Amino acid sequence: MIITIAKDAGYCFGVRDAVNIAYDSSEKNGDVYMLGSIVHNEKVVNDLKNAGAKIVKSLNDVPQKSPILFRAHGTIPKLWDEAIEKKMNIIDATCPLVYEIHQEVKKLAEDGRKIIVVGDHGHDEVVAIANQVENAIVISSTEEALQLKKVKRVGVVSQSTQAIENVQAIINILMTKVFDLHFVNTICFPTKRNHEQIKDMAKINDIMIIIGSFTSANSNRLTQLSLAINPQSFQVADSKDLNPKWFKNKDSIGISAGASTPDYLIKEVKENIENIYKEKLWNKDRTKLKLA
Repeated sequence: MIITIAKDAGYCFGVRDAVNIAYDSSEKNGDVYMLGSIVHNEKVVNDLKNAGAKIVKSLNDVPQKSPILFRAHGTIPKLWDEAIEKKMNIIDATCPLVYEIHQEVKKLAEDGRKIIVVGDHGHDEVVAIANQVENAIVISSTEEALQLKKVKRVGVVSQSTQAIENVQAIINILMTKVFDLHFVNTICFPTKRNHEQIKDMAKINDIMIIIGSFTSANSNRLTQLSLAINPQSFQVADSKDLNPKWFKNKDSIGISAGASTPDYLIKEVKENIENIYKEKLWNKDRTKLKLA
């Protein structure tokens, strides 16, 4: 049995920095407040909660003089303006690469272009990107792209964690509907790298395990990419989700993880898989199947 972990599985630098900022702020201030989850991983959010990072629904829920942390996915301008007007102690944990997308969108709009964001509807990052300008359009699929009316001048960016295949397919359709199209490839480098790694691993391993919250767009996308190549691909939130039956007659296991998955969860999954093989928990002679 061989277990291979993707070289860059887990936290990207933007998420790692944001989480570290949250911990440091909690330690320094006692409590820090966040508008929604800092990243899309329940384990991380719970760990931060225990350290003093609290989630609130609005700026009005933040006690006076307490710090407000703006999360990695980016924050809409309206909230920035409101926090500044209230003279709040703002801690900015926005991923630098997401911030760059905000700047690109503004430049495209200043050039007189209608803005299209290729991304998942309702995702925090996509909402923040689209809100940098007025009347941006969000397109998540080729089906939606086909419904777009013809436009003269368009600027296109994408959610940082989009799959290049989806973006390319949508751009191909937009090229038939837009006279003057300016596309800025804003898929971040960590995403491109992780996507390529999982495609390579899915080809050579008997089974693929992707670790990440089911609320995480980038974790779900890793799973989709792996499944397209290797049907024996399974997503788990943590080691408790592992099913020993998956590993029967499997000699090579590949492991990857979404950008919001902490290192300790990857370690726990690897150790539990080793225990499954050690104890042979798929053995028919056993009356119960359970993790060691």
